[in-house]
Amino acid sequence: MMESADKTTITYRIKQVREALCLTQVKFSRVISLSSGYLAGVEVGKRKVNERVVKLICASFSVNEKWLKSGEGEMFGQGHNEYTKLVSLYKELNLQFREYILKQIELLLDIQDKNPSDLCNIIEG
Repeated sequence: MMESADKTTITYRIKQVREALCLTQVKFSRVISLSSGYLAGVEVGKRKVNERVVKLICASFSVNEKWLKSGEGEMFGQGHNEYTKLVSLYKELNLQFREYILKQIELLLDIQDKNPSDLCNIIEG
């Protein structure tokens, strides 16, 4: 039996988080700056989970670190409500509008990466 089938492991809980957020391995791994292959290895118990990965998951998705490490408490911590609301609103959009929203987010990320002050001008604008 693979380690990930054991519901007491951190690898299983990482998969639970990803599935609760309705994210593919590719999208989840992109957010936390891992390769999707590494994440797949984590989820099946072939790769170790280090402290850096734990911190990235918790910070990126408002996951309760104690829950992720031990299974104690709630899966998500404070700040998750905003993310959950965003995801649920996004799911209500038809495909055409979803694609538009994703393109806008990508454009904002490009602007932010190139010149953060440009982003302020657009938001205040």
